[in-house]
Amino acid sequence: MRRADVDLLDPRRAYWVPSVVAPCRDWPAAPGCFRGARFLVDRHTLRANRSDFAAFASKASCMRWMMRHRLALNAALPEARVDAVRLDRWLLGLD
Repeated sequence: MRRADVDLLDPRRAYWVPSVVAPCRDWPAAPGCFRGARFLVDRHTLRANRSDFAAFASKASCMRWMMRHRLALNAALPEARVDAVRLDRWLLGLD
């Protein structure tokens, strides 16, 4: 899903996304970023991203996806913790 397509989602449902916060300035997974910069995780490349992301219908399905890809996520996003967060809260900067 692309961030520009968020308005196509059903507003009555909560969507969950894998999210990551940069643990340090100029983090290797996002060169040039500041410490604390928030990113979504691209479902296909497993990289930190702000425009392409995976949206899941439930927190459980998002967590299952994260667990299936945990080794690749750890390699692609070093030193960072990947969390399942609600998309609406992430877009508002609350998570």
